Amino acid sequence: MSTVITGASGHLGRLIVDQLLAAGTPPEQIVATGRDTGKLADLARNGVTVRRADFADPGSLDDAFAGADTMLLVSTTTVGERFDNARNAIDAARRAGVSRIVYTSILNASTAQMMLAGAHRRTEEYLRASGSPFVILRNGWYLENYTDQLPMISQYHALLGSAHDGRVSAAGRRDLAAAAAAVLTQDGHLGATYELGGEPFTPVELAATFSEVLGTPIDYRDMPVADYTATLTGAGLPPEMAAAVADADAGLARGELFTDSDDLVKLIGRPAITAREAVRNAAAAEESR
Repeated sequence: MSTVITGASGHLGRLIVDQLLAAGTPPEQIVATGRDTGKLADLARNGVTVRRADFADPGSLDDAFAGADTMLLVSTTTVGERFDNARNAIDAARRAGVSRIVYTSILNASTAQMMLAGAHRRTEEYLRASGSPFVILRNGWYLENYTDQLPMISQYHALLGSAHDGRVSAAGRRDLAAAAAAVLTQDGHLGATYELGGEPFTPVELAATFSEVLGTPIDYRDMPVADYTATLTGAGLPPEMAAAVADADAGLARGELFTDSDDLVKLIGRPAITAREAVRNAAAAEESR
């Protein structure tokens, strides 16, 4: 009985593997997959099975999923290819006889109108129609989407966005990985759709948190979506991703990244990390470099 983790060389996928191991799952029961298996070499040395899986190559998926009982499908980062990639993985999992598919979706996927939600909604619908037993984890916006900007925020004394005064229920990747590990190692979750978010905040409140932690004034500067897209592109983000991130901020303003669900806390069995804690941790890490 093995569990396949797709995208194990990425941030979330790797954390899920780590959480499974920490929870006592024998390494030989974990199959970590990615396009570049070289990035998974340390897991292989520790007994985890490592296999190549390229969503654009269905043959590689058949080999990667062979003999697996469960698949954790981490959505890919390439915006325009996300649904096709997920469909290929779901089809391959069914061919391999996988008995349970856990999919990482996005918060409020059924109703959100942001461009990122469209592919997730189609994937959820395809998964439900496939006949495969499933669990859907609707992950909130990552706190790391903000804390990774710490050097730029410190330099320019500003947090930029197009979210107006919208509330975002952002969560840390480690907590979301812990929720995934709980679903993978516990019974009673089949057919469930979980809305996973942390303690909500507005961009202005987040800027105040950065100010407090950094000891210097940080302002939130709201921008039109087009201007924010151009700013992100100028900062080096690929144009398609920049457009999706700015559009997500517009969705945030509409309430599409907010939830009052306590699903995350229930799954991980403890309080989720807060924005203040995440910013403090990021600042400490930056200071130690």
